Amino acid sequence: MWYISTRGMAPRVDFEGALFSGYAPDGGLFMPEELPQLSRETLRQWSALSYPSLVKELCALFIGPELIPRDDLNDLIHQAFRRFRHNEVVHLSRLKNGLNVLELWHGVTYAFKDLSLCCTAQFLQYFLEKREKHITVVVGTSGDTGSAAIESVQGAKNVDIIVLLPKGHCTKIQELQMTTVLKENVHVFGVEGNSDELDEPIKAVFADVAFVKKHNLMSLNSINWSRILVQMAHHFFAYFRCVPSLDMDPLPPVEVVVPTGAAGNLAAGCLAQKMGLPIRLVAAVNHNDIIHRTVQRGDFSLSKTVKPTLASAMDIQVPYNMERIFWLLSGSDSQVTRALMEQFERTQSVRLPEELQSKPTPVLPGSRLCSQVPRSCPRCWADPTDSLGGLSLGEERDTLYPNAEE
Repeated sequence: MWYISTRGMAPRVDFEGALFSGYAPDGGLFMPEELPQLSRETLRQWSALSYPSLVKELCALFIGPELIPRDDLNDLIHQAFRRFRHNEVVHLSRLKNGLNVLELWHGVTYAFKDLSLCCTAQFLQYFLEKREKHITVVVGTSGDTGSAAIESVQGAKNVDIIVLLPKGHCTKIQELQMTTVLKENVHVFGVEGNSDELDEPIKAVFADVAFVKKHNLMSLNSINWSRILVQMAHHFFAYFRCVPSLDMDPLPPVEVVVPTGAAGNLAAGCLAQKMGLPIRLVAAVNHNDIIHRTVQRGDFSLSKTVKPTLASAMDIQVPYNMERIFWLLSGSDSQVTRALMEQFERTQSVRLPEELQSKPTPVLPGSRLCSQVPRSCPRCWADPTDSLGGLSLGEERDTLYPNAEE
């Protein structure tokens, strides 16, 4: 499996190259050169698998045995999930009227990012030990990424992690999770500004390819392909638990409501769709609604300010994984994607071209969540007249609410 940049100006790399790169050298994000198409028989076989087994199957598709032999891959993923509190790792709770909640919070830090980061850390350790290398991880956080990233690599002899924490923009619990870890390889710094503002110098650092290579830098934010890869399993697992049988033709759709910030989980869902999973994604945001405006009317532009809410991980105005979604929507057209993102970086405002807006969108515009309702309560909508983009709350099809994204 090869990976190419969404902007088309960087050499292709294998999974190991994508894992250690973060941003591509041309400023884009890595995506698979080709997406495998899953047959009905494959979906039927996967439907009986546990969550960890689904992660193993997906990773085997996108990594390849020449990089990580299957037995080694199975051991790494088993090791990654050993400290989760629920024996299923991920659990689906069934509510009334076809509503379900996918519980992604059973990891050590209670953030859904524990799932992808614990696997990513195992992949890192595997390659670093083989290559006898040391790397420094640089992470910007709006709260839960920092603590989950620290948990995944703390104490590792061949990894140092630097976390930039926006002072006053994270919860007290999140700050304590980050600042009370006393391992020598963990370095946490409080910085001025919000999470979007601290992302700017991080991206500037990674744009200096020579500096990155000299100091062996990488990122564990959701720019990293490995996180998107593991998050695809959320959508497959949820679908298989919601649909009673895969013998129906066509397969019934399941609508997945994703509270979102940087759009990593949305990008993972879009990839699962492209591979043949019949899900309908609904983006739910708070007052920081750039994704809502983009999906609803093609307005990918910054608001004047980021509005602080109780859902600090969703207080994001630069959802960098939308670049992956634009690339998928454009039919893997790197020229179109590069033009959009370079204009956004120059002007902080882009109107999606008509040819993109006219295409069937992989994401439906959901309602804006009330800014004073924690993100674990996505049924409480700020504006009851704001349509959920055709979301059905009846029994004709299942609806799934995962816990907060990004």
